[in-house]
Amino acid sequence: MNSFIMIGMPGSGKSTLGRILAENIGYNYLDTDNLIMDHYNKPLKKLIDELGVEGFIKAEGEILSQVNADKTVIATGGSAVYSRNGMKHLKTLGKVIYLCYSFEDIESRVGNLIARGVVCRNCRTLRELFEQRRPYYEEYADITVHLEHASVGRSISKLIKEITPYIKDTSE
Repeated sequence: MNSFIMIGMPGSGKSTLGRILAENIGYNYLDTDNLIMDHYNKPLKKLIDELGVEGFIKAEGEILSQVNADKTVIATGGSAVYSRNGMKHLKTLGKVIYLCYSFEDIESRVGNLIARGVVCRNCRTLRELFEQRRPYYEEYADITVHLEHASVGRSISKLIKEITPYIKDTSE
């Protein structure tokens, strides 16, 4: 398969950069948070409140495991990496791109985590969430793109440069 799966912290630009990247390279775009909300017909925060953290992770993993896409930029929720089966499946669809930022960059970009509906296993601060998730992002990443202090335009340029070797012409 020839898709690109974006992972990273809340506020890392997975949705924004994913949409723009897809448009720039002529790919489709898919946001897995939207798939989850459409499936359950509820906002993420409400789902997390109703299912609890582990229940949400299980539900998210089930949705991720059903994604089937080619020539698509897939923006995942930041918690997608908690689902080993979901990530294993997504990796069969293409290359996983970790949008990597310093803690300070993420801190300046993220608003109220609780209001956003962020999944956190026993963490109370953004720093704890960052430290908890970073090893997962590093584990699953096929490509890591460092985007500290980068504008949207510069981020897209960096992403295109990194993924160009992996874009296959499927029209042949």
